[in-house]
Amino acid sequence: MAASLLRSRWCQTVASALALATAFWATATQAQDYPQRPVKLLVPYPPGGATDVIGRVLAQQLTLELGQPVVVENRPGAAGNLGASAVAKEPPDGQTLLMGALTSHAINSVLFTAKAPFHLEQDFEPIALVGRVPLVITVGPTVKSANLAQFIALAQSRPGTLAYASAGNGSPQHLAAELLQRQAGVKLLHVPYKGSGPALNDLMGGQVDVIIDTLPATQAFIKGQRLRALAVTTAQRVAALPEVPTAAQAGLQDFELGSIFGVLAPAGTPRPIVERLSAALGAILSRPAVRDSLSTQGAMPAFMTPEQTRAAIRSEVARWSKLVAQSAITLE
Repeated sequence: MAASLLRSRWCQTVASALALATAFWATATQAQDYPQRPVKLLVPYPPGGATDVIGRVLAQQLTLELGQPVVVENRPGAAGNLGASAVAKEPPDGQTLLMGALTSHAINSVLFTAKAPFHLEQDFEPIALVGRVPLVITVGPTVKSANLAQFIALAQSRPGTLAYASAGNGSPQHLAAELLQRQAGVKLLHVPYKGSGPALNDLMGGQVDVIIDTLPATQAFIKGQRLRALAVTTAQRVAALPEVPTAAQAGLQDFELGSIFGVLAPAGTPRPIVERLSAALGAILSRPAVRDSLSTQGAMPAFMTPEQTRAAIRSEVARWSKLVAQSAITLE
């Protein structure tokens, strides 16, 4: 009886070992063969914003790195929630990736706690953090203020009449403008859009008066003198707009905000595929030509490993949770 029991346990152990070896071999083979067909990089905003700008640079380089086309698809809506939710529901095979606006998604996880269609930290597999961008306080052609102090004075004289655009309820642009109102003691009218592109179009057209948007989305219009930058929300001036003061230099203290961006996959994506994609992005972001391309468009390249990216996401959620609570910001 004892010998029979030992033999049975031995068979079970061998079977378990074989199953594990088979699973490991299958996963390793899957990663080695990956990708066998085009990969989709979903941008959850319209064309023209920072997420789209960064995503298109990376997609072009990933195509070369992976040997398969990496195709950008824009799927805007619900402040980025629509596209992100779609990626979270995709098979975890590395064929559909999210070009994530991680700051926006972190804010959404705070503001949409009861309604969020996905859980940022549970439904995604971080692949890499790829960049950071500053925000710029920018006014349209109908606003004659030459600097931030003049704009604040104008807004104080006309409470509730000047309109600010955002990329949607709960976006960094929305929260940044809410903080501006509280810290500057002004009241503005919020006009949310489905992304930076349409918001900036209306800002240039005079339908709205001001926006606090990312540098990649705004700088071409600022340099083309179609929009006027009043301040950047960084501790130091940015190289792309050296003539624009920081918010502190313009008289608004403790107003430092920015956004981080990264590539995510659906939760459960095999580790070898995650590592292959992370290594590819690390190699891409180390190339001077790529770094120069992103910097020229207003993004600061910043690579992080999957583990570091996960920690950065957790930090963003904690930061915005505190900021929202302190400022009593709620959705309209």
